[in-house]
Amino acid sequence: MAALNPLNNQQLQLACSTILQGGVIAYPTEAVWGLGCDPWNLQAVTRILELKNRPMEKGMILVAASVEQVRFLLDPLPQALQLAALSHWPGPVTCVLPDVNKQVPDWVRGSHSSIAVRVSEHPVVKALCESAGMPLVSTSCNPAGREPALNEQQVRGYFDGQLDQIVPGALGGSQKPSHIIDIVSGKQLR
Repeated sequence: MAALNPLNNQQLQLACSTILQGGVIAYPTEAVWGLGCDPWNLQAVTRILELKNRPMEKGMILVAASVEQVRFLLDPLPQALQLAALSHWPGPVTCVLPDVNKQVPDWVRGSHSSIAVRVSEHPVVKALCESAGMPLVSTSCNPAGREPALNEQQVRGYFDGQLDQIVPGALGGSQKPSHIIDIVSGKQLR
């Protein structure tokens, strides 16, 4: 998948700086383009919600470069649930995890007591999360009710001039957005 990551050090540093300063970026993921930001920055998350016309109550996904970046969510869980989540990562599967200690802000969790998390194999996603040193908000790059962007031209069509950075790269090989699995019930939600 390294060919999917055309980022040079300067582009990666700019993206990381944008995220850490509360900016909103668009970037390629496994199947669709995503919007991302620092999940602990209320203003950045609010901006994504406003761009998408998405209610905060719905919640959003966190995407991470490694299991270690989301260890804080796994550690409070029973071992069986941890193993269930780990069996899907890294890869294009999002697991809904109970946020036992309410470590993820309400503005990311929405009205839920759980949080959707994916540990990605996509090189651009991994590079962004590693560089920022944290998981990022990841939500499809589209206004509510529209199809997710599949290329940079669609990103610009939806949000031209409203994003702080569009990170270059190619989509991964997935044809559909990630499966979402509730690890407590084992049910596939998408």
